[in-house]
Amino acid sequence: MASEAERHPLGEFECQLCGLTAPYSYVGQKPPNTRSVVLLEESYVMKDPFSPDRDRFLVLGARCSVCSRLVCVGPECSLFYSKRFCLPCVRENLGVFPAEIRQDLEKRKTPSSTRPSGRACPRT
Repeated sequence: MASEAERHPLGEFECQLCGLTAPYSYVGQKPPNTRSVVLLEESYVMKDPFSPDRDRFLVLGARCSVCSRLVCVGPECSLFYSKRFCLPCVRENLGVFPAEIRQDLEKRKTPSSTRPSGRACPRT
């Protein structure tokens, strides 16, 4: 029998950078029906629609710890480094991040013409 959250999503998650939308069934750090999973941030979560296992879930996104924008976990919208940061805030504060994060951000700077979809943030 499906839980109440699975039958009736709490709302619609929408990334404020790329516009990704998806129904979410939980907000917090301990998704329902998980035994020992504790997320490192308060996240918007949905049941994995591709798995019959009710313990499986997908993290959609979280709030940026600097500006509080709701952002997806897509690599072109945010990154997690002890907290969730949207990429605009990372770029504005690049000097306070370690060299590894700066290098990772440089790798992400690929021209949109090389991406198959041409969108800022993939919706898959």
